Amino acid sequence: MLDFSIFTDYFDIYMKGFFNTIIASVIALIGSFVLGTIIAIFRIGSVKPLKWLGTAYVEFIRNIPLLLVVFVFFYGLPSMGITLSGFVCGTLGLTVYTASFIAEAIRAGIMSVPKGQSEAAQSSGLTYLQTMWHIVLPQAIKIVIPPLSNQFINLVKNSSVLGVFAGFDLMYFGDQVASETFATFDTYIFVAVLYLVLTLPLSYMALRLERKLARTD
Repeated sequence: MLDFSIFTDYFDIYMKGFFNTIIASVIALIGSFVLGTIIAIFRIGSVKPLKWLGTAYVEFIRNIPLLLVVFVFFYGLPSMGITLSGFVCGTLGLTVYTASFIAEAIRAGIMSVPKGQSEAAQSSGLTYLQTMWHIVLPQAIKIVIPPLSNQFINLVKNSSVLGVFAGFDLMYFGDQVASETFATFDTYIFVAVLYLVLTLPLSYMALRLERKLARTD
């Protein structure tokens, strides 16, 4: 039987980690979406240096562990005289890491939009960026809603990496409760439930949005 007193007695600590996880996830979600979109545009553009940069970014970041990305911020920046908190380093690492996956998803969505549409838009006087913003990206986003939703849910789960760097997230405070109570199983069951409270609504909203977009088509 679960000892629910673990949750009630340490409710404030659980909630502090819960809300810090939400804050880190929302910041990383917005940042990774913006950065991923920029990288995706670089990758399909005609400017070769930007195309190479975008490709190198995606291939490098996607193929190394998230933990190493955060290590760069947490241990690498102090060597350059820049010291950031574990929360900031973890959030930056999440942003940079997730952006590589989002960039690839958006690139695939952009490539699925008929090329004739962008050619027609540019022949009518729109610039490349205007064509992307007004014509291509709105269609691409509808196509990539399912993979983007999965990446955002993964981002919330990956936010547990903050616990390794004293990021004051849900996993960090879960570790504290476990070390104080020695009730490891019970403690992490409640941590898992709180992660589900975050991810299940996201899954439901993503499914609703996907169905709504399908009806508009």
